Amino acid sequence: MHQLGQLLPVGGGDPIPLLQPRLTVGRREGSDITLRFPNVSGNHCVLWLEDGFWHVKDEGSSNGTKVNGVRVTEQRLSPGDKISIARHSYEIAYEPAQLGAVAVPEEKTSQESVFGRSLLESAGLENRKPRRPV
Repeated sequence: MHQLGQLLPVGGGDPIPLLQPRLTVGRREGSDITLRFPNVSGNHCVLWLEDGFWHVKDEGSSNGTKVNGVRVTEQRLSPGDKISIARHSYEIAYEPAQLGAVAVPEEKTSQESVFGRSLLESAGLENRKPRRPV
């Protein structure tokens, strides 16, 4: 079967091949990717391939799914992203172009643009002109 990418355990271990365009991940034996750890939910998350990019969706797990250290409900994954399933971390490795991607990978928001403005300005709530006293 053709491999569509792999999950590389952070800290070492055997790579987990991604062999289908939709994979269930969990502690249950019926999962496509079975992770036999007590802190992994029976039906933890789903990985799926769409337009050449892998995505992850948490299935209401107890201990959550994180991408690059941030807890997510659903997110597109770029090659090299770190996925944490409960406390077990993996780096996703794949080639979007080989999987049919035609879109440019999503740009990561630069910290400079985020931190260069106030939170109110970033949210569009800051007044541009100061108010005149009444």
